[in-house]
Amino acid sequence: MGQNDGQRPKPSMDQLMFGLIPVKDSNSQTAFQGHMIAASGEFVGTFLFLLFAFLGHSMAVDTAPNSGPNGVNSNQTVIYIAMSYGFSLLVTVWTLFRISGGLFNPAVTLAMVVTGSVPPVRGLILFPVQIISGICAAAVAAVIIPGDIRVVQTTLTPGMSPAQGVFLEMFLTSQLCFTALMLAAEKSKDTFIAPIGIGLALFVCEIAGVFYTGASLNPARSFGPCVVARDFHTYHWIYWIGPFLGALIAAGYFHFVKFFNYEEANPGQDSAGGQFDREVEQQSASPGAERNSMNMDDMMESGGGNAGKRSRAGTGGQGQGQNGGYHPGYAAERV
Repeated sequence: MGQNDGQRPKPSMDQLMFGLIPVKDSNSQTAFQGHMIAASGEFVGTFLFLLFAFLGHSMAVDTAPNSGPNGVNSNQTVIYIAMSYGFSLLVTVWTLFRISGGLFNPAVTLAMVVTGSVPPVRGLILFPVQIISGICAAAVAAVIIPGDIRVVQTTLTPGMSPAQGVFLEMFLTSQLCFTALMLAAEKSKDTFIAPIGIGLALFVCEIAGVFYTGASLNPARSFGPCVVARDFHTYHWIYWIGPFLGALIAAGYFHFVKFFNYEEANPGQDSAGGQFDREVEQQSASPGAERNSMNMDDMMESGGGNAGKRSRAGTGGQGQGQNGGYHPGYAAERV
């Protein structure tokens, strides 16, 4: 007993859970536990995304030097509002996408489920989590700053009909969802910077839609302030139907381009050498390809013989390489 106590590490700040709780073996983790961890990431991410977006939105409206026709937001205010949502999403997705995928939006979750990027069970778990997190973000924003939470509600501008609003929300959301599908769900060389593209997509959509519908693109974003303010407009339904239709459109077109092998329509986009060779990609995606690639990298760095020639050919020089410097990891999900 004394020997075991001597081998047991002492609690310290540099250990997970301070060494008080044994670290769980990742191989023994169940699928449900994985869903719960992802749900925690979605709750935290949705909360942070919307909290900072609501705070920035409130600041932009409360400090606006002027307003547009009929008291609506001016173009300057719209830009600040768009930045609040776009950059808040960019930062939170980049921070948490390795935990949950960085969805933070029931419409994006639907698009991911329909395309098979997220399991349906996880989608059903994440949906209420995102909605509840949106309510919590609106509630915290309402109590920590002065003013009325109603200023961040999504509303139709005068002269805008609910029918127009639902279609605008549909197209705006389709842009956001398709960006997430192509940059994050579809693995490629630019997947690691997908949060930038996703945040900028929301920024562009906000600029286009804030003046007309409030640019929700996210049922959780519209529902939270309505619950906290106890104020639902008669056309609130458009902020559910529009985003979900947009998600389905984006998912449908994603299926279309994947079905017809879009990689061959515009070849070489993910190849350092500028060519696309399906047979080479399939070979690269096979088990053990990563190890072989690492061995080749070592040989390239050492400058040894034929390996150096092959590496130069792979980066666009003269030689026998045909597929450029395509890394096998990027092909795994695409072929």
